[in-house]
Amino acid sequence: MPSSTSPSAPLPRQRIRSLFPPLLIGRYSPGPLNSLTDVPNVLVHTQSIHRPNTTSPSGTPSHAINTGLTTILPAKDWFDRGVTAGIHRLNGSGEMTGSHWLEETGNLASPIIVTGSLNVGAAYSGVYKYAIKHHADEHGLAEGFLLPVVAETYDGFCSDVGAMPVTEEMVVTGIEEASGARVEEGNSGGGTGMTAAGFKAGTGSASRILPGKGYTLGALVQANYGAQWDLHIGRVPVGKMMMEGEKRKNWEKNIRPEGEGEGGEKEKEIPVREKAPSKDGSIIVILATDAPLSAIQCQRLAKRATIGVARVGGWASNTSGDIFLAFSTGVRAARDPGVKWEVEVERTVEALEDQNLNALFECAADATEEAIYNALCMAETTEGPLGRKAFAMDLGRVRELLEKYYVRE
Repeated sequence: MPSSTSPSAPLPRQRIRSLFPPLLIGRYSPGPLNSLTDVPNVLVHTQSIHRPNTTSPSGTPSHAINTGLTTILPAKDWFDRGVTAGIHRLNGSGEMTGSHWLEETGNLASPIIVTGSLNVGAAYSGVYKYAIKHHADEHGLAEGFLLPVVAETYDGFCSDVGAMPVTEEMVVTGIEEASGARVEEGNSGGGTGMTAAGFKAGTGSASRILPGKGYTLGALVQANYGAQWDLHIGRVPVGKMMMEGEKRKNWEKNIRPEGEGEGGEKEKEIPVREKAPSKDGSIIVILATDAPLSAIQCQRLAKRATIGVARVGGWASNTSGDIFLAFSTGVRAARDPGVKWEVEVERTVEALEDQNLNALFECAADATEEAIYNALCMAETTEGPLGRKAFAMDLGRVRELLEKYYVRE
């Protein structure tokens, strides 16, 4: 019997820095956890639902479910005081509720829930259920103004989305139990059923410590986008290098093998349309920092997630929902300050000078890039409805390619 430590044994799932230590992702060091929760006061909780394909004695199928939700609290006291925030839409085939109010005021006073597309309703209601449970008035009535922020990507390849298994109670639990522990990655939280770059992916996270005053920036991604052909790690095109010969040739020629056209027609030169998961789906990126930023600076920071997505191989297809949110815990404001008719100077906001933002911008791109790598490296092969499978990326092959082709200093 071969040893489990033999060269042919699959490598255990591990983060990209453990897999290939020489890989340099930017100039700045990660935080102690290398996770979104390195940012002081930011709390996260992930929940997953797994159910295998089954068939009842009467022959009725019950399809696989692999879904969940990720809960992010900008601060423990989010209900009373918000944080400054900004969003950026690279491509808008997706949803982030509450985005209009964020753009209007730059004040984020809600948990951020990231989940599957058909779970948005339960997630939205769940935030309200928590608020009513913990913040109703003395008569038990809901009061105050709250617009929940819920973002989604579509997990229909790996999960029976029509089952809509996420509940309001799960959201309440997520808010109540969010902690500063390292974010669980891969098949975790909202990323439980997600795929990216032709492989099983999901939730990933990373962080950076900035020079100077030592502010922290963290990133969390829910990666569900891209094709294997486009996947790069450390600028090495590992995706196409891992393709089987004929498949790679077809991509290079942008053709299908004869007889593989839709409906069985003999198409020889049509755009490649592989069996899922190959669609350029969506990615949600959440950036957090304790550096004091204005709302417009947060918006500018959110844009830099685009750079990290592009480095790994994303290019924002027409059907991709690439939506990014950045917030700063360094500037706080009342969630619901009430109505005032007198014009008064109520508040002075201190924020970084724009010329000091370069390191933040750079770290946003780097942390986003690394978070996507971690989502891919930590994810595990998953069986979805009808027995279809999203295979985990072969880490041994990735290491082999990086050893051979990565440009070292």
